[in-house]
Amino acid sequence: MADEKKKTSDKPAAKKSAPAKKSAPAKKAAPAKKSAAKKAAPAKKSAAKKSAPAKKPASAKKPAATKKESAETQKKQPPVESPVVRAKASYVRIAPRKARLVADQVRGMPVPEAIALLRFSPRSAAQDIAKLVNSAASNAEHNHDLVADDLRITEITVDEGPTLRRYRPRALGRATRINKRTSHIKVALKAGGER
Repeated sequence: MADEKKKTSDKPAAKKSAPAKKSAPAKKAAPAKKSAAKKAAPAKKSAAKKSAPAKKPASAKKPAATKKESAETQKKQPPVESPVVRAKASYVRIAPRKARLVADQVRGMPVPEAIALLRFSPRSAAQDIAKLVNSAASNAEHNHDLVADDLRITEITVDEGPTLRRYRPRALGRATRINKRTSHIKVALKAGGER
Protein backbone atom coordinates (compact mmCIF):
# COMPACT_ATOMS: atom_id res chain seq x y z
CA MET A 1 0.00 0.00 0.00
CA ALA A 2 2.91 2.30 0.72
CA ASP A 3 4.21 1.56 -2.79
CA GLU A 4 0.90 2.66 -4.31
CA LYS A 5 1.06 5.98 -2.41
CA LYS A 6 4.54 6.59 -3.73
CA LYS A 7 3.39 5.94 -7.30
CA THR A 8 0.46 8.33 -6.98
CA SER A 9 2.71 10.97 -5.42
CA ASP A 10 5.18 10.60 -8.31
CA LYS A 11 2.57 11.40 -10.94
CA PRO A 12 1.77 14.98 -9.84
CA ALA A 13 5.48 15.72 -9.59
CA ALA A 14 5.93 14.65 -13.22
CA LYS A 15 3.13 16.95 -14.31
CA LYS A 16 4.62 19.90 -12.46
CA SER A 17 7.98 19.46 -14.16
CA ALA A 18 6.42 19.59 -17.64
CA PRO A 19 5.27 23.28 -17.48
CA ALA A 20 8.79 24.36 -16.49
CA LYS A 21 9.93 23.55 -20.05
CA LYS A 22 9.50 25.97 -22.94
CA SER A 23 5.96 26.28 -24.37
CA ALA A 24 6.84 25.23 -27.94
CA PRO A 25 8.31 21.81 -27.04
CA ALA A 26 5.37 21.20 -24.69
CA LYS A 27 2.97 21.49 -27.60
CA LYS A 28 4.97 18.99 -29.61
CA ALA A 29 5.05 16.60 -26.67
CA ALA A 30 1.25 16.56 -26.38
CA PRO A 31 0.67 14.99 -29.85
CA ALA A 32 3.37 12.46 -29.07
CA LYS A 33 1.46 11.45 -25.93
CA LYS A 34 -1.73 11.06 -27.96
CA SER A 35 -0.07 8.90 -30.57
CA ALA A 36 1.43 6.75 -27.82
CA ALA A 37 -2.05 6.36 -26.31
CA LYS A 38 -3.46 5.39 -29.73
CA LYS A 39 -0.75 2.78 -30.17
CA ALA A 40 -1.46 1.39 -26.73
CA ALA A 41 -5.21 1.03 -27.44
CA PRO A 42 -4.79 -1.39 -30.40
CA ALA A 43 -2.27 -3.36 -28.34
CA LYS A 44 -4.92 -3.79 -25.64
CA LYS A 45 -7.49 -4.91 -28.23
CA SER A 46 -5.11 -7.44 -29.76
CA ALA A 47 -4.29 -8.76 -26.27
CA ALA A 48 -8.02 -9.16 -25.60
CA LYS A 49 -8.44 -11.05 -28.90
CA LYS A 50 -5.56 -13.34 -28.05
CA SER A 51 -7.05 -14.18 -24.67
CA ALA A 52 -10.52 -14.94 -26.11
CA PRO A 53 -9.46 -17.99 -28.20
CA ALA A 54 -7.92 -19.53 -25.09
CA LYS A 55 -11.42 -19.80 -23.59
CA LYS A 56 -12.95 -21.60 -26.60
CA PRO A 57 -11.30 -25.02 -26.07
CA ALA A 58 -12.78 -25.19 -22.55
CA SER A 59 -16.30 -24.61 -23.90
CA ALA A 60 -15.73 -27.10 -26.72
CA LYS A 61 -15.50 -29.92 -24.17
CA LYS A 62 -19.07 -29.45 -22.94
CA PRO A 63 -20.98 -30.49 -26.12
CA ALA A 64 -18.77 -33.54 -26.56
CA ALA A 65 -19.60 -34.70 -23.04
CA THR A 66 -23.40 -34.50 -23.50
CA LYS A 67 -24.38 -36.44 -26.62
CA LYS A 68 -27.94 -36.89 -25.38
CA GLU A 69 -28.52 -33.13 -25.33
CA SER A 70 -27.38 -32.75 -28.95
CA ALA A 71 -29.76 -35.53 -30.04
CA GLU A 72 -32.64 -33.80 -28.23
CA THR A 73 -31.91 -30.44 -29.85
CA GLN A 74 -31.97 -32.05 -33.29
CA LYS A 75 -35.43 -33.46 -32.56
CA LYS A 76 -36.73 -30.07 -31.38
CA GLN A 77 -35.71 -28.25 -34.57
CA PRO A 78 -38.62 -27.76 -36.99
CA PRO A 79 -38.37 -29.47 -40.38
CA VAL A 80 -36.63 -27.43 -43.06
CA GLU A 81 -39.14 -25.91 -45.45
CA SER A 82 -38.52 -26.04 -49.18
CA PRO A 83 -37.34 -22.73 -50.60
CA VAL A 84 -39.58 -20.41 -52.56
CA VAL A 85 -38.18 -19.98 -56.06
CA ARG A 86 -38.92 -16.65 -57.71
CA ALA A 87 -38.63 -15.31 -61.24
CA LYS A 88 -39.73 -12.05 -62.80
CA ALA A 89 -40.15 -10.55 -66.24
CA SER A 90 -40.07 -6.78 -66.43
CA TYR A 91 -41.34 -4.45 -69.14
CA VAL A 92 -43.34 -7.13 -70.95
CA ARG A 93 -45.21 -5.46 -73.81
CA ILE A 94 -48.73 -6.52 -72.90
CA ALA A 95 -51.44 -4.73 -70.98
CA PRO A 96 -51.60 -5.84 -67.33
CA ARG A 97 -55.36 -6.24 -67.53
CA LYS A 98 -54.98 -8.85 -70.29
CA ALA A 99 -52.09 -10.63 -68.57
CA ARG A 100 -54.02 -10.91 -65.27
CA LEU A 101 -56.71 -12.96 -66.99
CA VAL A 102 -54.15 -15.64 -67.81
CA ALA A 103 -52.33 -15.34 -64.47
CA ASP A 104 -55.58 -15.97 -62.58
CA GLN A 105 -56.06 -19.24 -64.47
CA VAL A 106 -52.69 -20.74 -63.49
CA ARG A 107 -52.43 -19.45 -59.90
CA GLY A 108 -52.21 -22.40 -57.47
CA MET A 109 -51.72 -25.03 -60.18
CA PRO A 110 -48.87 -27.55 -60.35
CA VAL A 111 -46.21 -26.54 -62.88
CA PRO A 112 -46.80 -29.33 -65.45
CA GLU A 113 -50.54 -28.62 -65.57
CA ALA A 114 -49.97 -24.87 -65.80
CA ILE A 115 -47.55 -25.26 -68.72
CA ALA A 116 -50.03 -27.52 -70.54
CA LEU A 117 -52.82 -24.98 -70.04
CA LEU A 118 -50.63 -22.09 -71.21
CA ARG A 119 -49.45 -23.99 -74.28
CA PHE A 120 -53.00 -24.30 -75.65
CA SER A 121 -54.33 -20.93 -74.51
CA PRO A 122 -55.31 -18.58 -77.37
CA ARG A 123 -54.28 -15.44 -75.43
CA SER A 124 -50.99 -13.78 -76.29
CA ALA A 125 -50.08 -13.28 -72.60
CA ALA A 126 -49.95 -17.07 -72.21
CA GLN A 127 -46.64 -17.25 -74.12
CA ASP A 128 -44.93 -14.71 -71.86
CA ILE A 129 -46.24 -16.34 -68.67
CA ALA A 130 -45.26 -19.82 -69.94
CA LYS A 131 -41.69 -18.60 -70.54
CA LEU A 132 -41.57 -17.16 -67.04
CA VAL A 133 -42.91 -20.34 -65.38
CA ASN A 134 -40.39 -22.45 -67.32
CA SER A 135 -37.60 -20.10 -66.23
CA ALA A 136 -38.62 -20.33 -62.57
CA ALA A 137 -38.83 -24.14 -62.81
CA SER A 138 -35.34 -24.39 -64.31
CA ASN A 139 -34.03 -22.02 -61.61
CA ALA A 140 -35.47 -24.39 -59.01
CA GLU A 141 -33.78 -27.39 -60.62
CA HIS A 142 -30.35 -25.85 -61.11
CA ASN A 143 -30.03 -23.53 -58.11
CA HIS A 144 -32.02 -25.34 -55.40
CA ASP A 145 -31.89 -29.01 -56.51
CA LEU A 146 -35.68 -29.35 -56.69
CA VAL A 147 -37.74 -31.39 -59.13
CA ALA A 148 -39.83 -29.23 -61.47
CA ASP A 149 -42.74 -31.70 -61.55
CA ASP A 150 -43.20 -31.37 -57.77
CA LEU A 151 -43.50 -27.58 -57.83
CA ARG A 152 -46.66 -25.51 -57.57
CA ILE A 153 -47.32 -21.88 -58.52
CA THR A 154 -47.93 -20.28 -55.13
CA GLU A 155 -47.86 -16.65 -56.25
CA ILE A 156 -48.22 -14.92 -59.57
CA THR A 157 -48.66 -11.18 -59.81
CA VAL A 158 -48.96 -8.81 -62.74
CA ASP A 159 -48.06 -5.21 -61.97
CA GLU A 160 -48.26 -2.24 -64.29
CA GLY A 161 -45.05 -0.97 -65.86
CA PRO A 162 -44.41 2.29 -67.68
CA THR A 163 -46.78 3.24 -70.49
CA LEU A 164 -45.43 4.00 -73.95
CA ARG A 165 -47.41 6.89 -75.40
CA ARG A 166 -47.93 6.97 -79.16
CA TYR A 167 -50.06 9.36 -81.22
CA ARG A 168 -52.39 8.66 -84.10
CA PRO A 169 -53.62 11.23 -86.60
CA ARG A 170 -57.38 11.72 -86.64
CA ALA A 171 -59.92 13.77 -88.56
CA LEU A 172 -59.78 17.58 -88.77
CA GLY A 173 -56.04 17.69 -88.01
CA ARG A 174 -56.35 16.28 -84.53
CA ALA A 175 -54.10 13.67 -82.89
CA THR A 176 -55.22 11.18 -80.26
CA ARG A 177 -52.99 9.36 -77.85
CA ILE A 178 -52.58 5.58 -77.88
CA ASN A 179 -51.29 4.00 -74.66
CA LYS A 180 -49.08 0.96 -75.18
CA ARG A 181 -49.00 -0.50 -71.70
CA THR A 182 -46.27 -2.71 -70.21
CA SER A 183 -46.33 -5.23 -67.37
CA HIS A 184 -44.04 -6.57 -64.68
CA ILE A 185 -44.86 -10.25 -64.05
CA LYS A 186 -43.61 -12.11 -60.96
CA VAL A 187 -43.91 -15.83 -60.24
CA ALA A 188 -43.14 -17.78 -57.05
CA LEU A 189 -42.90 -21.58 -57.06
CA LYS A 190 -42.82 -23.86 -54.04
CA ALA A 191 -42.49 -27.60 -53.67
CA GLY A 192 -45.37 -29.57 -52.19
CA GLY A 193 -49.11 -29.85 -52.57
CA GLU A 194 -49.87 -26.66 -50.62
CA ARG A 195 -52.07 -24.03 -52.18
